[in-house]
Amino acid sequence: MSVLQEKSENFAVRVVNLYKFLVKKQEFEISKQLKRSGTSVGANITEALFGSSKKDYLAKMYIAFKECNETMYWLRVLHRTDYLNDSEYNSIYGDCRELVKMLASTIKTTKENLN
Repeated sequence: MSVLQEKSENFAVRVVNLYKFLVKKQEFEISKQLKRSGTSVGANITEALFGSSKKDYLAKMYIAFKECNETMYWLRVLHRTDYLNDSEYNSIYGDCRELVKMLASTIKTTKENLN
């Protein structure tokens, strides 16, 4: 398992646990969006690793990158609406930001190798 794949899977587990926590707080709509986008990151990374070509790999990594950025948006909304306190937010947001940076680097390197 690659470092990126492992980090994204660990992040997905955190997102699912956060979803369960939010549902207990009676937050249903945003938590569903968060779960969808947050778990999609690792699924697309895993799919990319088994892509049929470099272009397929790159396309899946782009999708993972976009889903990760969407997840950051939902986390900011949850924080600003007081569903997440500062500590909870900073912890999971930091993990998400790290994934975004890793994905951006992976995409950049892959694009350079395609040319």
